[in-house]
Amino acid sequence: MRRGLLCLFITSLTLTGARAEPAGAAATIVVYNQTSPDSPWLAKFYAQQRSIPKDQVIGLSCSTAEEISREEYDADIAEPLRKLFKERGWWTLRDAPDNKLVVASRKIQFVALIKGVPLKIRPTTVAYPGDQVGPGPIANHNESSVDSELSALPFLSRQISGAMPNPYFQSFRPISEFDGVAPLLVCRLDGPTGSVVRRMITDSIAAEKNGLWGRAYVDASRNTSNGLEIGDRWMAQIVQDLHKVGVPVVYDDLPAVFPDGYPVTDCSLYYGWYAPGICGPFSSPTFRFLPGAIAVHIHSFSANTLRDPRANWVAPLLAQGAAASLGNVYEPYLQLTPHLDIFDDRLLRGLTFGESAYMSVQGVSWMTTMVGDPLYRPFAAWQQTDSSKPPFGDWRVYHDFAVKNKSMPWAEYIQLARQTAARTRNGAMMEDIGSMQARDGNFQGATASYQQARATYAKRDDIIRVVLEEGDAWMKLNKRKRAVDLVRSVLRIISPDLPSVPLLQKVGEEPPVAPSPPPPR
Repeated sequence: MRRGLLCLFITSLTLTGARAEPAGAAATIVVYNQTSPDSPWLAKFYAQQRSIPKDQVIGLSCSTAEEISREEYDADIAEPLRKLFKERGWWTLRDAPDNKLVVASRKIQFVALIKGVPLKIRPTTVAYPGDQVGPGPIANHNESSVDSELSALPFLSRQISGAMPNPYFQSFRPISEFDGVAPLLVCRLDGPTGSVVRRMITDSIAAEKNGLWGRAYVDASRNTSNGLEIGDRWMAQIVQDLHKVGVPVVYDDLPAVFPDGYPVTDCSLYYGWYAPGICGPFSSPTFRFLPGAIAVHIHSFSANTLRDPRANWVAPLLAQGAAASLGNVYEPYLQLTPHLDIFDDRLLRGLTFGESAYMSVQGVSWMTTMVGDPLYRPFAAWQQTDSSKPPFGDWRVYHDFAVKNKSMPWAEYIQLARQTAARTRNGAMMEDIGSMQARDGNFQGATASYQQARATYAKRDDIIRVVLEEGDAWMKLNKRKRAVDLVRSVLRIISPDLPSVPLLQKVGEEPPVAPSPPPPR
């Protein structure tokens, strides 16, 4: 789609689902590492910001390494927390058949692990009491993220091989209303530096007061090998869900990721896959997400480390300004990674980051780490009807229109949406209408919408992006010359430093041949 054109130049979800009540500080504990320099002050800061009681801020003495052994995890993290849950009445146990104990009730639902608490548990080859190793690529793995392993504490199981089924998967209910034994919703406030983590906390709290507004960028991969097409289905569903609530979406379904220099502006949501490390516009030193942004890129080792701002995906995304992300510390296999369509859906319904993240994973005691404030509710304010809240310009106009007219026949919706966007000079809304028309195959209508959006935008990068989208629509109409002339003329005016040779190659012309060197004397 539009991304291909850029490479020419530069080498019925509704908000009527679960109405979650705010997750209370009383249901949250904060766990930090007493031996880490950043961990104690970050724990205190987060607890103060969320009004979490002091006796629910727990200091452990454990390794400062990101990767620890199973023995270290049991002795220094799991057993001390099990003891505290019992001693402080944070859960009550009852007898069950076969002389087993089960958790009958639980006061603590959320756990915030603070930077300095180990990230992952390396595999062990020593037989583990109570564990049963099964066949196949999943059942014989016992490595895990610390977060996911801790989330399984309420199941009182000694099984460490394979993934444990998550009864909260695909739920719509807030954790406080969930029947049965649910996992602890363990998230971590972690990142390359203490200042990054502090900013993640403050941005989340600030953003949720009025809701997270901005543009979404969704990057599919068109990968259908070995069952990987499910990832693209997640991405396509996300696009549909965002359109239903009036979030402008830039959607790309080409195999490559968004390329270097792609004009990403006002990014509040990013979902992508499947590159091994941060690249494209997100790797630029000048790029920044909007405060409170949520950014996720699926890759097997996307969170292999959180300390290096250039390694993999999660740490760099946080370093570039995102407030929350999801990742994997070891190979998770695609079906056991977070189902991003579910994750996005639950966020839009007003649920917390922790609830949405755990609703999106089939198994716990596995490889995923949820990095962000577990209590962060980026879209809860959207369910408010307080007219005193600021309108947030184009974003709010589009959102209110989409929700109000969600039941309208599609053709009428598009017509009225174009009228509304033109009347309010809403470039973001008009660009999104053009994108929806293009995906419907109405490329002629899309070009008109893109032209109106271009006439409305003032920022250079917004103009470049919508010109690339319009040029792509003209090429789909087999009007290559018009596409070429449009993009060249606009970029000559607003960005003359961009090269045009790749465009000539794209439309079929051979690249210029360099003159032959003079013959040797």
